[in-house]
Amino acid sequence: MTTTPATAVPLSQDARTIGLIGLAHGTSHFFHLLLPPLFPWFIRDFQLSYSELGLLVTVFFVVSGVGQALSGFLVDRIGARPVLFAALGCFVTAALAAALASGYTGLVLASVLAGLGNAPFHPVDFTILNKRVSQGRLGHAFSVHGITGNLGWAVSPVLLVGITQATGSWRLAYLAAACVAGVVIALLVWNRDAIDDRQGRWAHQARQGAAGAGSTEHALAFLRLPSVWLCFSFFFWSTCALAAIQSFASPALQQLQGLPLSITSLVVTGFMLCGAVGMVLGGFLVAKVRRLEWTISAALLGGALLLVLAGAGAAPGVGAAALAALAGFGTGLAGPSRDMLIKRAAPPGATGRVYGMVYSGLDLGFAVAAPVFGALLDGGRPAGIFYGAAAALVMSVASAALVGARQRSRVPAAQAA
Repeated sequence: MTTTPATAVPLSQDARTIGLIGLAHGTSHFFHLLLPPLFPWFIRDFQLSYSELGLLVTVFFVVSGVGQALSGFLVDRIGARPVLFAALGCFVTAALAAALASGYTGLVLASVLAGLGNAPFHPVDFTILNKRVSQGRLGHAFSVHGITGNLGWAVSPVLLVGITQATGSWRLAYLAAACVAGVVIALLVWNRDAIDDRQGRWAHQARQGAAGAGSTEHALAFLRLPSVWLCFSFFFWSTCALAAIQSFASPALQQLQGLPLSITSLVVTGFMLCGAVGMVLGGFLVAKVRRLEWTISAALLGGALLLVLAGAGAAPGVGAAALAALAGFGTGLAGPSRDMLIKRAAPPGATGRVYGMVYSGLDLGFAVAAPVFGALLDGGRPAGIFYGAAAALVMSVASAALVGARQRSRVPAAQAA
């Protein structure tokens, strides 16, 4: 295998592409949480249950999951950049729909539009990064990509809840969210040359790989690879855990510890910030650790233990919230290794399709987990939020171990050939 020195491409060029894609990814994660931070206000104004609110999350991720699997083919065919601009436009309309909602139907519409906007992001982002960023910096590109996603998750509840509390109107908060997406679109259009996946040092290599693959294999041939489905299952289980924390950790801690909403609403932000710190370190581990599944397993099992302790009340009051937030460090540490594991599983010329299919497991995890964990809260079992999230992380560790085992088994075969 030949490698290209990171110095072959100026750092400023790579950094510009990485930063712009990170901004876009952070925006998509911001809109993951367009609705959940304001669930208490929807309960007050529209008399909704947590199960009904959980269904809104399901709608978002069903639309996103189906769209993500399909958008990978679209990205491979027409390119990532135009799809990215269309996706961000969907976020603007989703925020406006939420601002104008007069009941549950309006919230469903906002959820559908946000899910449609979210669908292409992982095929788009990873296609641009893999084609535009030099190979020696890809690990750090994946790290930044994950960090900005976590920051988007962290900022969303702070901004939406903060504006709502400051103005007394959640509708104004959604108008502000529409403005956020509009500004991001303007910045990306202004710098569109840096995110053009049809140009750049690695784009010609990807086109040659696609041409070669297309001449011998069907476009769906990648679906025969067990590693693709194992990566899919890894995302499904890890996202079930994330869905529990994002949507229901705050009300669960209110019930378990009697903490005020002003404190528990910060748990998601803390979880994501801790995850961002973990991703910084994880970006360095990708280049140093050969067995990526070991990093993933240790990090996620540590996070699972902290969630169990939070649910069991091992630390009272704010201490329980701190334990739940610290669990984000483990999920963040595993992130860059996870993305590199998927890159190794992707055949040449199928980047968009593989990332689209694998990351649709993320959407399915959110879609399935949201109503399940919502029902746990409605049933008066708040500790189940943390125990269930921990169990899901353990299942994701098993999937990652199987992916690593299959990749190791291919190495002797390739050497023998």
